[in-house]
Amino acid sequence: MRSLGMAQTLLRPEQVDDLVAQYREGATLVELASRFGVNRRTVAMHLTRREVTIRRGRFDPARIHEAADLYLSGLTLVEVGVKVGVGPQAVRQALASHGVVIRPGGRRGSSITASAAVGG
Repeated sequence: MRSLGMAQTLLRPEQVDDLVAQYREGATLVELASRFGVNRRTVAMHLTRREVTIRRGRFDPARIHEAADLYLSGLTLVEVGVKVGVGPQAVRQALASHGVVIRPGGRRGSSITASAAVGG
């Protein structure tokens, strides 16, 4: 039985073909999830079924200040990840490694500026 309130988006085979092609061209799980209106785990499941090796998310170090600004403005790790094209764990690791204090789950907002938080 499916949980109430959870919408299920089924992809047609030709959509999965397109998803696989875009992933092979360099699109991330997060980008594809947004484009196809599904969860990133659903994207990974389709890729795995098609025997496509899943790449580990790589955070572009040049985007650390952008990510820090977004996070410190109150966005969640998931929301920042969507904007910079990686998963929330990659965002968490990148921000933490640059000295940004990660908020406990469910809380937003900070008075620390991004440049101060990342030593800029």
